[in-house]
Amino acid sequence: MRIAIVDDNEALAKGIAWRLQDRGHATDLLHDGNAAADFLRDDANDIVILDINLPGINGLEILREMRNRGDHRPVLLLTARDTTAERVQGLDAGADDYLVKPFEMEELEARVRALSRRLGQTAQTELSIGTLRFILETRQVEIDGTPLPLPRREVSVLEALLRARGGVVSKSDLLEHVYGTGADVGESSVEAHVSRLRKKLVPAALDIRVSRGLGYSLQERA
Repeated sequence: MRIAIVDDNEALAKGIAWRLQDRGHATDLLHDGNAAADFLRDDANDIVILDINLPGINGLEILREMRNRGDHRPVLLLTARDTTAERVQGLDAGADDYLVKPFEMEELEARVRALSRRLGQTAQTELSIGTLRFILETRQVEIDGTPLPLPRREVSVLEALLRARGGVVSKSDLLEHVYGTGADVGESSVEAHVSRLRKKLVPAALDIRVSRGLGYSLQERA
């Protein structure tokens, strides 16, 4: 799952991102309201974690704009002020959940899991090809019913390839999906993840094929 994190506290935002990445999610970090508003108009995130107090456009204005244009993705609002009036204001603006700072990362993870379950009621719950099954909520991979343990980066690569449904995914898109927008990581990292994942998919009779100059695709072996 891909999660946008919008908070002007860069240390906190990075901490949230690292925690969610450890659970196998891809993240995008934004620290300014104006930049976040522009980004969220045309992105591919599944859930948005949104601070209310931001430089530029505040989080409530961003949320209202999302709902007004028909964007109904789950939004978890963050705020430093625990007042009934602000909670009501946030929920009336269209928030799905509300978390007051400071908070424990375990609680944030639980809120994200709850939002992902809500998302799953109207969206896909798993991706599959051949005998391979990828359960989106738990991030578990199975081959013919047997669990296939994978490091979180390889899980993210596999998810991107599965979502492409046999289409080609460029190295830059894989890099963004695995590490998030603007990550200071080279494409060689993606090549290493793909190489290791390719070997692990042999029992499922799946190939990760290279289209030179274009990227990778996941195909069933003939």
